[in-house]
Amino acid sequence: MTEKPAVRISYEDQGHKGRFAARLEGVDGEGELTISKVSEVLVIADHTFVPDTMRGTGAASALAEALIADAGSRGYRIVPLCPFVRAQSLKHPEWSDVIQR
Repeated sequence: MTEKPAVRISYEDQGHKGRFAARLEGVDGEGELTISKVSEVLVIADHTFVPDTMRGTGAASALAEALIADAGSRGYRIVPLCPFVRAQSLKHPEWSDVIQR
């Protein structure tokens, strides 16, 4: 069985917007999960995308997990407008402390 490359996640703060980026060593392209900051404590998960070169690597899940971990550490609540983040939040009831329904 081939081991999947480790996903590296970074965060870029752009004022009222933000972006988590996923990169894999040796793989072209970059995945992203974008957010909009509604207030000091409320964030909207807008969009998640990974290129075909990263499909099946766990990059999208790693992006969602980074968002949830960041929200938990900062005391944010997340409104999951992004279909992927919404679907993941339904699979992870332990995220209920940061997901706004």
